[in-house]
Amino acid sequence: MPQTAVKIKAASGPSFDGCLDRHGLGPLKRDRLRELQVNVGRLCNQACHHCHVDAGPKRTEIMAWGTMEKILGWAETAGISAVDITGGAPEINPDFRRFIDGFLAQGAHVTVRCNLTVLLETGQEDLAAWYAQRKIRLVCSLPCYTQKNVDAQRGDGVFEKSIEALQRLNAAGYGRDATLALDLVYNPGGAFLPGAQEKLEADYKQRLREDFGVVFSRLITITNLPINRFAHFLERTGQFDSYLLLLEQNFNPATIPGLMCRHLISVDWLGQVYDCDFNQMLDLPLGDKPHRHLWDIDMKSLTDEVIAVDSHCLGCTAGAGSSCGGALA
Repeated sequence: MPQTAVKIKAASGPSFDGCLDRHGLGPLKRDRLRELQVNVGRLCNQACHHCHVDAGPKRTEIMAWGTMEKILGWAETAGISAVDITGGAPEINPDFRRFIDGFLAQGAHVTVRCNLTVLLETGQEDLAAWYAQRKIRLVCSLPCYTQKNVDAQRGDGVFEKSIEALQRLNAAGYGRDATLALDLVYNPGGAFLPGAQEKLEADYKQRLREDFGVVFSRLITITNLPINRFAHFLERTGQFDSYLLLLEQNFNPATIPGLMCRHLISVDWLGQVYDCDFNQMLDLPLGDKPHRHLWDIDMKSLTDEVIAVDSHCLGCTAGAGSSCGGALA
């Protein structure tokens, strides 16, 4: 059965709208649409503690091929040139590969968000080579370069499998060939902001190269947003209110122009649309309007549309900022 998205609100917590107003930046509005992000389902071979999607092996939400065909048709008509595919583990969707090939046939640049361990699943033995042949940009989860920290967040044995998967990707050319981008994702292991992205990237590259012979393109830092499993963690440990206060106190107006919700539209497994992946997980529809399907949207009408926001948005604007592409400022 589908699970209910969770964002636990403080009684009188910080306000994202309030931060925007104090800096003369509200309301938040869309810029020209540049990228389509599609979540093809919440089924995953892992169940990470920090997962904002609440994905796992028991999830049943899987995008059907009929929905994929409608998305491909809309993307072709709209002239979409960049697509970001996520999950769950998107590769587990039985129609994942032909969906990707459909976008490639339209000339779109495709990014896939990969949890790495899926490369070791039965039936995925050729995945690294399949990706390399199509020059798919990969964004892969690896919240630390040490086994202790990764296994604590993602489960026992995940670090070892992740390193093996990275070595397979390196063997296929990822991280070595300039046309095969392999980006890694860091997220904090607790209720604190990420460190400086440039410094963390240097540390990652040194440790992974020296310890495992692994190379990659760049590191992306993403702040943990107070929704779903991370919200539960904050509530259990009595840190929810203090974490939202931390985000508010570190609000950075310089992050606003680069927020992903300003140039991206997020699509769920049913084809419904949202301003971002985080809003999707909270069932906060595009523009805070009634639910709509992608194929019912006129792309031209999106520009200057007001974006649906709430207190969780403070996570994207704190410190150096956070987006699907990493730090913003």
